[in-house]
Amino acid sequence: MARIVVFGATGYAGGKIAAEAEGRGHEVVRVARKAGPGITAGSLHDETFLLDVTKGADVIAVAVPAAPSDGKSLVDAVPALAKTGARLGVVGGAGSLHVAPGGPRLVDSPGFPAFAKGEAQAHVGVLDALRGLPDDVDWFYVSPAPAFGSFNPGEKLGRYRVGGDQIIGDNISGDDYALAFVDELDKPAHQRKRFSVAY
Repeated sequence: MARIVVFGATGYAGGKIAAEAEGRGHEVVRVARKAGPGITAGSLHDETFLLDVTKGADVIAVAVPAAPSDGKSLVDAVPALAKTGARLGVVGGAGSLHVAPGGPRLVDSPGFPAFAKGEAQAHVGVLDALRGLPDDVDWFYVSPAPAFGSFNPGEKLGRYRVGGDQIIGDNISGDDYALAFVDELDKPAHQRKRFSVAY
């Protein structure tokens, strides 16, 4: 069984990923900004803390917002995450997915919600940073369907479809997104790649 450190473990995606991994017998270290039962408090922007809490980890699951918080963006933490030696798994966004082969990204399409643009564009930067890491750093980035989120939790169906850089469907529940994420931990199929999941 793997040792998995989940940053953002009290959030929607992070909590479901942690629960799915624990249900399969993995050792899960839950990290969030505030302490609580079973929660280690800390920030991935604190490099000393990051390297300490991830010591011996096989996988780091990053399920935190990409846009700036307290002056730091997720992309700023990528170099330190790369130093840990663990495989990096990032909960991505749908905004960087293309709407059609060779077409624009969703975030650049007419009608994309203005309130979501900052987060979507920040995720584009995170994906670019991951792609620019040295070849010896293993990572994967999972973009959900556009209607993914706590506002649309859906039901666990126990299935999902896998795509690449293009939108393949509108929906995926939180439980089935976590299923896909942990499946990638157990049976790596997308090393140093982004993939998308939807029904």
